Amino acid sequence: MECMKSYLPARSASALAALAAGFALIGAAPAWAGAGEKEVARTVAFGGACSKCELSGRKLVGAQFVGANFREAALVGADLRGAELMASDFSGGDFTRADLRHAKLPGSVFHGATFVHARLDGVEAHGAVFIESDLTRARLTESALVGANLSRSILVHATFHDAEMLGTILSRVDATRADFSEAEMTSADLSGGVFTNASFRGAELDRARFKGGAFGGADFRGASFEKSDLRGADLTGARYLTQGQLDEACGDRTTVLPKGLKIKECARTFLMRRDAPKPPRPPVPAPAPSPRYIYVVGE
Repeated sequence: MECMKSYLPARSASALAALAAGFALIGAAPAWAGAGEKEVARTVAFGGACSKCELSGRKLVGAQFVGANFREAALVGADLRGAELMASDFSGGDFTRADLRHAKLPGSVFHGATFVHARLDGVEAHGAVFIESDLTRARLTESALVGANLSRSILVHATFHDAEMLGTILSRVDATRADFSEAEMTSADLSGGVFTNASFRGAELDRARFKGGAFGGADFRGASFEKSDLRGADLTGARYLTQGQLDEACGDRTTVLPKGLKIKECARTFLMRRDAPKPPRPPVPAPAPSPRYIYVVGE
């Protein structure tokens, strides 16, 4: 219990009781052996629930949070390098200036969390949820965000250089002056987002959706647009956008392009209505067995 207190300051007796029941504390990291002995690596592992926990400034390098509920927890400036936040809920948490370089966050929820000036370079966050989060000036260089959901988040001046963002949802984000250079963004959803003066230099935007997005002043030098959907996108003042790039994509009459450029219209798609299949007929009941007769032969 004393080890636990060193990481989680006591708020009340009931809170500590909940921590004791929910956390599996293996040890403190890092651990150092005495002179002449081998160094022993230990890991801090958390589970259970501890909403609004105060972990700001804590050294949690390599810590494991598995299936944990840390909603609205404070981790301002925490050192979480290489930590594993697996299938855990950190909604509303505060990771301002936290260091999560090379952390693993698959399937975790950070709805409404704050990552202002946070370091997330090299994180693995496949399928993670960052809806309505604030990642202003956060660094996510070489991060893996395949299938992650960042819709309605603030990404102003955030860095996603060389990030893996296949199928990432960026709808209705504010990504003003964000850096997506060299990012793999195949099938990403950028619809309705604000990407004013953002950089997409060398980015792979194949099959991405730009519908209704604002890309004024964005830099598209060397970006690819194969089968991208630019319907309703506003590319007014977009820089280094070429006719060759647009020939790979499609749009419609609501697509706004820089002067002198044009785009072919996207093929119309039709939805086929199919009636639900009729339920199978109930099986015909088997015929009742013929009555058996017992004949009694007189003596």
